[in-house]
Amino acid sequence: MLKFTKIVNSIIKRSDIILEILDARFPEESRNYFLEQKLKDKKIIYVLNKADLIDKNHKKKLKGTNPSVYVSAKKRLGSRKLRDLIFITASKINKPKILVGVIGYPNTGKSSVINMLKGKHVSLVSSVSGFTKGEQLIKLSSKIYLIDSPGIIPMKEKYSVKHLKIASIDFSKIKDAENYVLDLIDDNKQQICSYYNLDLNLDSYDILEKIAEKFKKLKKKGELDLDAAARQIIKDWQSGKIK
Repeated sequence: MLKFTKIVNSIIKRSDIILEILDARFPEESRNYFLEQKLKDKKIIYVLNKADLIDKNHKKKLKGTNPSVYVSAKKRLGSRKLRDLIFITASKINKPKILVGVIGYPNTGKSSVINMLKGKHVSLVSSVSGFTKGEQLIKLSSKIYLIDSPGIIPMKEKYSVKHLKIASIDFSKIKDAENYVLDLIDDNKQQICSYYNLDLNLDSYDILEKIAEKFKKLKKKGELDLDAAARQIIKDWQSGKIK
């Protein structure tokens, strides 16, 4: 963790422009205020990735996030608009070489956004959080370079349903998945019940049991395996199947 923080601090210090990658479904929750406090006079562009997972009517202008742009790295949507914004911002900086640091929580899609901007696979990408282990320099134009970085969860933050929502903790590594997923169901009952075709009037625990039955998540003695069912829900959520 300390090594990753040192890398990100170095990237922020050397960068002229910062792209902070947010989850478009949860833009406020995915803002990394720990890193934002270090940006000071840097020029920031807020990139709301995974926009394909939200309804257009749910897009809203966030306070303190100007300029910002919605993109979907997975479906390659918003690439031109983001590139134009980077080039406009860079044109106001009188330097022969401009570095654009890409920061954010783990698994918000930093490497995928870089690949989208470049137009081909230039940066290692994984759906598992924390995959990028160090910085990578990627040429965007003759004078503009992108710097990828490892995702950082502030040490003062305790793991919470927020980290589960934005996939900064991989579903296979979550402890007490059952407790976390009950909060996730409470906050997003309509979407979860719609995806699994369940009665919206059920409480969160009953929903978890119904999903365990639906997917035949059982222990050796035939009891419902609620931990396995919870991880199934989290996996479907983090992969974008539940919108």
